[in-house]
This record gives sequence, structure tokens and C-alpha cells, in this order.
Amino acid sequence: MSRPRRKDPGNDRPLGPLESAVMNALWEAPGPLTVRQMVDAMGERGLAYTTVMTVLDNLHRKGWAERDLAGRAYRYRPKASREERVGQLMAEALSSAADQHAALARFVDTMTPEEATALRELLDQRGTPNP
Repeated sequence: MSRPRRKDPGNDRPLGPLESAVMNALWEAPGPLTVRQMVDAMGERGLAYTTVMTVLDNLHRKGWAERDLAGRAYRYRPKASREERVGQLMAEALSSAADQHAALARFVDTMTPEEATALRELLDQRGTPNP
């Protein structure tokens, strides 16, 4: 079983811990956030305004966040949902495996019965793939 390897467009680099925390805050927000709103949302971390601004700019450059100018401030939002990103990461991990069948088998071995049932239902909904 072989899956074509994906080309890295340069925007799917791994996120650092602070970038991950900011993305989690963006995903949990009810709508786009300014830098000030993000600083307030992450108040428990005591981050400086300029730090949050730099992280959001990096996320925008990496393709994880989109931004629109609203007055004099940018408003940031996730480019894709958390679930879309997790699915992309899973596909990238699979495509990087030398033995994709073995990698899938190990993944399935880690699933709970509920997760296995959900996967089985999704595969059944897709039907038989075309060769």
C-alpha cells in the first residue's frame, strides 16, 4: 500500500508550544480576535502585547491563521478548523511512513472500541474505493 508523498508548501511547519496555545485560543474564540483581545484571552500566561503580535504574525505567515484589517488593527481567525488540521497531520504522518500498512495497524491498535466503531462507520459511508 503506497500513498504519494506530499510536497511541503512551506506552511505546514510544526508549531511551537506558544503557537499551539495561541491556535487553541483562536479555535475556541467565537470569532476573529485582535492582538489585544488575544492578550486578554491568554491573560493567565502574562504575555506581552508584542509577543502575541509576533506569534500571530508567524501563524499568519505559516498559513495557520488568516487576518483582516479592521480599522488600524488586524483581526485573526484560524485558516482551518482544528479537525481539518488534525486530519492533515494524520495524512502527513501516514504518507511519511516507510510501511504505511504497518503504521495504520499500529494506529488501529491504539484506538478505543468507540473510535474503532466510528472509523468503521466512516469507511462504510465512503463505500468501496475505486482502484
